[in-house]
Amino acid sequence: MLYIQRIVPLVDELQRGSILLLGPRRTGKSLFIRHQAPPHRVYDLLKADVFQRLSARPSSIRESLTAEDRLVVIDEIQKLPNLMDEVHVMIEEKGVHFLLTGSSSRKLKRTHTSLMAGRARTRRLAPFVSAELDAFDLKRALEFGTLPPVYLSDEPQEELEAYVGTYLREEIQAEALSRNIENFSRFLHQAALWAGEVINFEAVGRDSQVPARTIREYYSVLEDTLVGTMIEPLQTTGKRKAISRGKFYFFDIGVVHALTGEMRIAPQTATFGKAFEHLIWQELFAYHCYFARRQPLQFWRDVRGAEVDFVLGEALAIEVKATSHVQDRQLRGLQAILQQPDYTIRRRMVVCQEPERRSVAGIEIVPWREFLADLWANRVL
Repeated sequence: MLYIQRIVPLVDELQRGSILLLGPRRTGKSLFIRHQAPPHRVYDLLKADVFQRLSARPSSIRESLTAEDRLVVIDEIQKLPNLMDEVHVMIEEKGVHFLLTGSSSRKLKRTHTSLMAGRARTRRLAPFVSAELDAFDLKRALEFGTLPPVYLSDEPQEELEAYVGTYLREEIQAEALSRNIENFSRFLHQAALWAGEVINFEAVGRDSQVPARTIREYYSVLEDTLVGTMIEPLQTTGKRKAISRGKFYFFDIGVVHALTGEMRIAPQTATFGKAFEHLIWQELFAYHCYFARRQPLQFWRDVRGAEVDFVLGEALAIEVKATSHVQDRQLRGLQAILQQPDYTIRRRMVVCQEPERRSVAGIEIVPWREFLADLWANRVL
């Protein structure tokens, strides 16, 4: 079976302590562990017999450990949150390192956030990123995303549709995260249509036929089940007042297209432009999670409509344009953000489809392929 080496930097961290590795279903957590961080003992809670045995007697993990068991994996820990108590004891008393995986943080956040504080660092695993793929296919990634079983499939559309159906059935219904699956299904469709836009909760609620207050809860469900991330606007005190509503990005652009039903996208269309921006978000978010966690990833937009798609700390402001020729008017947001006297951006760039790198008044115009190569080579920050 083909295995693609992942660049998430966890192996060295596991030498120093325990890790809670979160990621949506089928991002490759189990394969990563098997190939790059082989443990001494594994408990897979997706297996019915393992789940039944540990739910009846959680202490059996502690009782079965030997001196050779220095790294223990518990897969899908959110299915049995009470095991966290046993993990706590074994970390403190036996010095065992744990690699806990989960595809939802909802139950863990409610019951064991304070317990694990300082004892297990939380990390994320994203879908494939460009640096992990020898021949990165932009068109395939834009249409179907980079979720491993989808990107590698001969039938990516069928894989995506099955994935979305599994999410609805297992994450929403099985965990009872929503009492009305029909309402949540309508919301999911609207959330996909609004992906990457500044969210108007009232408008999403109106189109979903769901109250706006429920829409806010639904977005929290998507975040807790790791299906997406709400990014907040950069707040400054300059002359140009910033807006305060967030933007929501799904963890994978292919999932967005499966939810909207728009699986094939043509170049030079609005859908292509949104997908291109979303894909750059995926790469930036993965890099942020892997190597730049202390740098907040935000966006900026003022009340006059000037906008910068992504701002990473004070190091970088990025505008994403799918065009092959960036025009001066498309630099307005990157020019306007300099008017914030309390916030200094060290680099400003447009990621686009131009064939060559160039510079306009301190703004770098960067072909997307060069940007991604520089990002993963740590030449951007």
